[in-house]
Amino acid sequence: MKKNILSALMTAVLAVSCTKSTTKTEKVENSDGSVTTTTTTVSEGGIAVDSSKINEAKENTQAKIDKAGNKIDDAAQKAKDKIDATADKTKEDLHKAGEDIKNEADKVGKDAKEAAKKGASKVEEAAKKLKEDLSK
Repeated sequence: MKKNILSALMTAVLAVSCTKSTTKTEKVENSDGSVTTTTTTVSEGGIAVDSSKINEAKENTQAKIDKAGNKIDDAAQKAKDKIDATADKTKEDLHKAGEDIKNEADKVGKDAKEAAKKGASKVEEAAKKLKEDLSK
């Protein structure tokens, strides 16, 4: 689309620059002695213009437009590739962080269960000792 816009612009510039216009002023004396002035502007579109130069300029312009368009496309592709790479890296990092959190949560859960078992056995032992002490 950008190439088409630039091409249309350059074609318009060439068309305008290839127009030749001349102005003619005529003075006519009427029979009653008064003078009438008539001004005429004549535009000639490209009649006296060398079409080979126009075609050469058009081809050069089109080549420059194509080159600029290719540079823009290349830059856009590089930016897209960088964004995709960054997104992939971020996704991997988040996945690894999630795995780490899950593993640590499992460890904490196991540690809590072990602590609860130890605490329960100590409470049972203390209860047995208390019962024995009360029996005496």
